[in-house]
Amino acid sequence: MTSRQRLAARAGTLPSPIAAARTVAGSSRPDRIEDPVITWVQGIRTALGMTATVWLLLSYPLSGGRQSFVLGKLAELLIGCAIVVVTGVLGVAVCILMARPPLRRTYVGRLPGPLTALGAPLLGAGVVWLMVAALSGDIVSPSDLGAHDITFGLFGTFLGTVLTGLLVFLLFAAAAVVCALVLVMAALFTLAAAVIGLNGCFRMGDVHELLPALLSPLLVWSLFGFQLFDGPDVAAPPLVLYSFMLGGPLSVTALSLWEMHRLRTRHGLTLGSLFGR
Repeated sequence: MTSRQRLAARAGTLPSPIAAARTVAGSSRPDRIEDPVITWVQGIRTALGMTATVWLLLSYPLSGGRQSFVLGKLAELLIGCAIVVVTGVLGVAVCILMARPPLRRTYVGRLPGPLTALGAPLLGAGVVWLMVAALSGDIVSPSDLGAHDITFGLFGTFLGTVLTGLLVFLLFAAAAVVCALVLVMAALFTLAAAVIGLNGCFRMGDVHELLPALLSPLLVWSLFGFQLFDGPDVAAPPLVLYSFMLGGPLSVTALSLWEMHRLRTRHGLTLGSLFGR
């Protein structure tokens, strides 16, 4: 095996931040009812939404610059996560309070899944902040170590200063490479965990299968209201623009109603079963 092949093999053993985010934010409890038809239809709707977004961006110029567009999308992602967190906490609280006593204990026992999905982006964001602080020298800088003779005077003042500077440079160069690698992986993990968690309502379905269908319309209509106040991303005609903006909330609402109908007719999951009544 050549050195290049060995390097590729070692790189292949590195943990994938996307796979880690999918495991943490996208997994579900083992006994959760998974309807493949619902999953397939949701995938089709997501693909159509992404295709429509790409078509809109390619067909019409951006209202602002690229940086403003990217920052706006990140803001929408953060707002969407906040909406899901608030509505999810309220929804789970209502389920626990209104459910019959045996189900209350069951729902409380299922909370680690959503809590893990909620904590994953926060943990990733914390690591990103820590790596940025380390790379910018806010934690420790070369001058902090370079001011001291780390050779303990064994080589004299001049030579000790030179060796100290060289060792500090090599140390910080190696640390910068490690921090940069961790920063990239943490940023990918955080973004993936937020997107996967947002699409899956941060595993609220682990508490009960109906919760994602109940929470999704609240999310998309809240984001629709935010987009109305924030202004359009592209300079498109009003008919095209508002048709596109309404397409997401309407399709998600229709899909949620169909999902609840299918869960009721195919799997016997109703609002009564949600509260054990």
